[in-house]
Amino acid sequence: MYVVTGVTGRTGAAAARALIEAGERVRVVVRDAAKGEIWARQGAKVAVADLTDIPALSDALSGATGAYLLVPPYYTEPVPIARGQAMAAAIAEAVTAARLPKLVALSSVGADRPEGTGLILVNRALEQRLAATGVPATFLRAAYFMENWAEMAGVAAAQGVLPSFLAPLDRTIPMVATADIGRAAAEALREDWGGIRTIGLEGPAAYAPNDVAAAFARALGRPVQAVAVPETDWPAALSQAGLSPGAVDGFVELNRALNSGHVDFATDPAAGHRRGPTPIDAVVAMMARDAA
Repeated sequence: MYVVTGVTGRTGAAAARALIEAGERVRVVVRDAAKGEIWARQGAKVAVADLTDIPALSDALSGATGAYLLVPPYYTEPVPIARGQAMAAAIAEAVTAARLPKLVALSSVGADRPEGTGLILVNRALEQRLAATGVPATFLRAAYFMENWAEMAGVAAAQGVLPSFLAPLDRTIPMVATADIGRAAAEALREDWGGIRTIGLEGPAAYAPNDVAAAFARALGRPVQAVAVPETDWPAALSQAGLSPGAVDGFVELNRALNSGHVDFATDPAAGHRRGPTPIDAVVAMMARDAA
């Protein structure tokens, strides 16, 4: 039986679905019992626990063969990095208390870097805390999420432009679909390994903002041009999107690190590397339909 956290988000939902479709017994962890009903209808057991509630999370993890764990984002928190690091510590305590046999955790490209990565520091903390438990662990260091472009889909549909914090516009970086992350997590959970392993996870190709704009153009049936947002405008744009000042600072540092190459798989000593099959066109087509 496998436990899956984060099922109200994209990667956790994909992991739970993949395990259920493979015929595995699944227990999902939710904070709100009502959000577990959809999973109960699919045959999953439902545990209600906040990830900071160590006894409740330990109970949810008890008896499992393995678990998929992640720290959800808290972009409205005043100090989201500190909040995420505290949650990582609580998750690790629950893992130890539950005597979990193995785990897979969502991490990020750049988690090998000790500083200068903004919000990725939460992923680094999760890796370190879980590694210290001694439980066999697989850390999925995922590339830039393709779904990060969803916030710009409406602008692309309405105005024919795709604002981008990534620059230069013709520079490619690894990107991955969240569905592929979830499937990779489910696959990893069903594998046998010992100790700690890290897996760099990306999609079938690297993409530049210009490539993403071209995908939107194909999906919408009209021209779409990528436009670089000046770095001086980043804080205002992020604040308008509802992020706290702490989250704004974390995103600014993260995007600087991506654009400078400070965050890159080339610097990541991941022991393994895998590619998901989903191309950018498939993800953009769904985002374009939602924006239309």
